Amino acid sequence: MGKCMLVLGIETSCDETGIALFDTDKGLLAESLYSQVAVHAEYGGVVPELASRDHIRKTLPLIEEVVAKAGCKTSDIEGVAYTSGPGLVGALMVGATLGRSLAYGWGVPALGVHHMEGHLLAPMLAEERPQYPFVALLVSGGHTQLIRVDGIGRYKMLGESLDDAAGEAFDKAAKMLELGYPGGPLIAKLAEQGDVERFSFPRPMVNRPGLDFSFSGLKTFTLNTITAESKAGELDEQTKADVACAFQLAVVETLSIKCRRALKQEGLNTLVIAGGVSANRNLREALDRDIGAGIKNGQVFYPAPQYCTDNGAMIAYAGSQRLLDGQCDDLSVSVRPRWPMEELPALKTV
Repeated sequence: MGKCMLVLGIETSCDETGIALFDTDKGLLAESLYSQVAVHAEYGGVVPELASRDHIRKTLPLIEEVVAKAGCKTSDIEGVAYTSGPGLVGALMVGATLGRSLAYGWGVPALGVHHMEGHLLAPMLAEERPQYPFVALLVSGGHTQLIRVDGIGRYKMLGESLDDAAGEAFDKAAKMLELGYPGGPLIAKLAEQGDVERFSFPRPMVNRPGLDFSFSGLKTFTLNTITAESKAGELDEQTKADVACAFQLAVVETLSIKCRRALKQEGLNTLVIAGGVSANRNLREALDRDIGAGIKNGQVFYPAPQYCTDNGAMIAYAGSQRLLDGQCDDLSVSVRPRWPMEELPALKTV
């Protein structure tokens, strides 16, 4: 990978429009992000049709903004990377059709990027980067996965959620507590006021062998606790905070236990955590304690906070590595709402 390349990244998989310009020699030149949270908040979750329409309105203006911010011209762009899955099919189609069309018009290669590979590689945008091999915990609204990573495209799935992802469980628990959307940050904030001793919630599947996750039972336990407290007339603000605290602690400890187990199984001491839930302060503190300090030579790497949630920089980076490797798509536009990451090809050059 001796040559360098300037790549435009486009992320439209769900409810955030992310655009970035990444230079493989100089690093990230400029980026911009538009969040649709306010659009979807009144519905308590993402409405796919509204998401697609908002991406149509925002994507091209944001590209123009980022190109101007970087002090570049569109003629300087040497490749286009866009998220082609997994995600909402309509939202993905917006970024894919625009990205593919711009690349054709500019006469440069285009490549559809796997959204979760973008998250996985987001820590590579930092100055201090993890070295391969490592174990990655991808934890977001749609995914909870443990993966052994030996290089880009060299992935081995170790375990994943059999039902709700951790982020989805946070959103549903927040809904039960009538906190609003998105739930993760709201639960975390409320949990700060909670009494850690009042409730004890189960740590799902930690007593079984293996590295899979399940959060549906924890979600049911949370609902039953809230219902019982409501019937007893005890569901005041303090009780809500205590429930949020117990719920968050159960999720955090479950994730930490499985991460330690995965590292031991693979004989590794480096953990990378990425995805929206990786911004959770309690989770970071637990992993720093249990792995960073609790394992010999243990290291934990996170993306910068702005790269935990969906963003264009991670897509531009992931796409740039594959475009440099000679990969590109043909003129057809296809998206994959479901797309196992193990199907991705490894880089030819290491």
